[in-house]
Amino acid sequence: MRNRLPAAQGRLRCRHEADTFMARSIRVAAVQLRAHDPHDFQRSLGTIVDAATRAAKNADLVVLPEGTFPGYVLAGARFDEAAIDGALDRLRDLARATGTVIVTGAVTQSDGSLRNSAIVIDTNGSTAGCVDKVFLWHFDRLWFEPGDRIAPVDTAIGKLGIMICADGRIPTIARALVDRGAEMLVMPTAWVTTGRNPRALENVQADLLARVRARENGVPFVAANKCGTELGMVAYCGKSQIVGAGGETLSIACEGDPQTLEAVLTLDSARPYRAATLAAPARRAAARGLPLRLAISADSLPSDVDARLTLLDDAYALAPFDDVRLALLDRAIPTANVGDAEMSDPAGLVGYRRAGYALAVWTAGERSAWTEPIARARALELRMYVIVFDNAVRRAFAVDPDGNVIAGTFEGYRLASFSLDPRRTMETAVAPGTDIADGLQRVDAIVDRKD
Repeated sequence: MRNRLPAAQGRLRCRHEADTFMARSIRVAAVQLRAHDPHDFQRSLGTIVDAATRAAKNADLVVLPEGTFPGYVLAGARFDEAAIDGALDRLRDLARATGTVIVTGAVTQSDGSLRNSAIVIDTNGSTAGCVDKVFLWHFDRLWFEPGDRIAPVDTAIGKLGIMICADGRIPTIARALVDRGAEMLVMPTAWVTTGRNPRALENVQADLLARVRARENGVPFVAANKCGTELGMVAYCGKSQIVGAGGETLSIACEGDPQTLEAVLTLDSARPYRAATLAAPARRAAARGLPLRLAISADSLPSDVDARLTLLDDAYALAPFDDVRLALLDRAIPTANVGDAEMSDPAGLVGYRRAGYALAVWTAGERSAWTEPIARARALELRMYVIVFDNAVRRAFAVDPDGNVIAGTFEGYRLASFSLDPRRTMETAVAPGTDIADGLQRVDAIVDRKD
């Protein structure tokens, strides 16, 4: 199956001719706070409010991190609802005094269960909305129940699509928020890091997905993270950021210190590109075989390719528009043959992934600096391999389920080889208790629910 779009329709962000553009600007501030242990909540409250107060002087929207009140790693901490309400009251007073919308992370209680929530305080000090984290991460599940609603929050400055941290890893959450009217994406977050390299703290959301979420949905993205550690065993990468609707980073914080970012964002009524139809492929048996070697080329395969495969110990070779060899590979590992339409839409590969496909082969028809970031995002967020034939620059490359480019052609290197391990695509758990396959299924059920 190959789906192609005319160039004007295939852009990652395009405007429909019927759209009425009523652009307006808002001032936003993302407040990166130093992490505090939950039992230090009251001692940290003054510092938090002071930072929010300074930010509100020049902002229409102020965003604070996930779990600001009382902290992210609850562990055995006692839930003090009165103390959290008191802290929120101080932000309500601030919002009322400055005419600012404030979004902050806080623990809430509903029906006897704790929720990891984002509280949206409107310009008059009222609560515009309370959004619960849908895709719980790691130990979240030990004390929180997941949210079961995905909808933007109406405020005096517009409709905000609120996501909390790991919600940004499920592409259909941001997609649904924007399709339901969100004019920007706002994320109180606690992006953690392994500290693998203390001089360059890493997190795939901070380093890749935040920009892709903005680009593919055509709306700005604001994320406020923490820096430092909690309980000496959870470290944060900082890198709070403000991203424009085109995916450009307008401002990004350092890794290790508190910092407030400011930017002016343009909101308009343009809607992003969405595929006219999304494939509902037949379910395929999951690939369970041993690793196999593949060769890829952006050019037509040479006449002696089979001899070259023997030399390279490769089992298969692929090139653009070679349907015969693609069909042979598809028999060994479920392979989706896709174009710009599917890859541009955040939900374009979800149906294939849920149906058991382990590999997507994307023949990119349009020259774009976003081809590689989009391919990397799709691979890691869906835990599948992606092969890209970028015809505009005559490059072929492969991405593994961690979002790493593992092989690619360049200059005179025209036949690149790599090892594809189907078993890795079955490893859909990205953290203890956090499974991408389960998350995709649950979000689809929420989005499809008629309420």
